[in-house]
Amino acid sequence: MPAPAAPAAPAAPAAEEVKPKRSKKLLILVALVLVLVGAGVAGWIYWSKQKAVAADADTEEVVPVHAASKEPPTFLPLDTMVVNLADPGGERMAQIGVTIELVDAHSADKVKAYLPSIRSGILLLISQRTSTELLQREGKEKLALDILQEVSRPLGFGEEVHAAGAAKRPPSTAKKKKDAEAAESNPVKGVLFSSFIVQ
Repeated sequence: MPAPAAPAAPAAPAAEEVKPKRSKKLLILVALVLVLVGAGVAGWIYWSKQKAVAADADTEEVVPVHAASKEPPTFLPLDTMVVNLADPGGERMAQIGVTIELVDAHSADKVKAYLPSIRSGILLLISQRTSTELLQREGKEKLALDILQEVSRPLGFGEEVHAAGAAKRPPSTAKKKKDAEAAESNPVKGVLFSSFIVQ
């Protein structure tokens, strides 16, 4: 009977050796998970701070007028315009719906007084463009800026609007302040396209 007792003894140390190895592996795994979670949290905090700094920098330069105004803007839709484009051969045309964003309803009455000359100016602007220009986003944005200037011109704000909107480079502080003041007093706040078809 002593022979069966001998094989039982080696099995007990093997079981004891497995337990410390498993607990060491578990401890290393838990430590690794904690390090990864900590790195993820640190990365998220860093990213959040960078995003907040970028947002603060953007809001310092451009303050939307609508945020300061308690009254919602008024939208003045113009009739859809069909215009021949400046493409060679004169076969291309555009059908464009324009809506003017104004500060309030009183401003809409001012703009309506000049509507025939504004509409004529917009038609001339569009007819100078090519289909290639108007099919690109940059071309549409430039057209919207030019229309904004054209709508603002009869009200006495044309050149200041174009200078404030077109400035991609940082202007001097005095010029920036003058452009901002002109943009604030201008009742025309934006130009929106309700339809845009180039054929």
